[in-house]
Amino acid sequence: MLTKLSPTLKTFMTLGYGFLYLPILTLIIFSFNSSRQVTVWQGFSTKWYRSLLQDEVLIKSAWVSLQVATFSASAAVVFGTLAAVVLVRLGRFKGRSFFGILTTAPLVMPEVITGLALLLLFVGLEQIIGWPKGRGILTITIAHITLCMTYVTILVRGRLSDMDRSLEEAALDLGARPLKVFMAITLPLISPALISGWLLAFALSLDDLVIASFVAGPGSSTLPMVIFSSIRFGISPQINALATIIITGVAIGVMVAGWLIHRKKY
Repeated sequence: MLTKLSPTLKTFMTLGYGFLYLPILTLIIFSFNSSRQVTVWQGFSTKWYRSLLQDEVLIKSAWVSLQVATFSASAAVVFGTLAAVVLVRLGRFKGRSFFGILTTAPLVMPEVITGLALLLLFVGLEQIIGWPKGRGILTITIAHITLCMTYVTILVRGRLSDMDRSLEEAALDLGARPLKVFMAITLPLISPALISGWLLAFALSLDDLVIASFVAGPGSSTLPMVIFSSIRFGISPQINALATIIITGVAIGVMVAGWLIHRKKY
């Protein structure tokens, strides 16, 4: 049964969504501004998009961020799913509580502490075993996997806890092996959580600045690091153009993911 929203609630919702999305809409509009000043409108132009293609620093940092985010999100889904299966399906075992705390610790740990701890870990490993050799894309990816798998574990764990196990039990009774049951039945049933977890991990990795600043090395600056360093000298209109492209890509990804989840449900 549909309930009618009160005028007060509608007003608060409008103000809330306006506060969230009007700045993004303004950024998109000013990405087509012909002026170099990002707050002064002087006419419609797409020159900053053409200029963006010639900015090697921004393009390289965006490519690094996309690489790191893609690999981090994919690995976080794998490790986060395995951790969730251990916590939900293996019952009580020695060290279960401690393992649960370890999987959720990065969620509440300040990113400054996490970044510093990972930096010390990488430096110590390099001195002891010679790996990783310096810091770069690999160390950023490992750090982001550590951060993102926590969120994936929580999403998948909730889905596994609420899932009806009758189909799995029926398949096992019919002689299917546990691995076959997991691949053919469990994974499709928890796929909405996997898709949501991947998108969340991708966004977290793409957005991260603090941890990446600790574990990045020469030539491996991510897009947030480049943008943060460039705003000290003023925001370039090229950043607006790049942000518009990213927003468009994210919006398309969210719509596709929503369609896939809706299709799975119905």
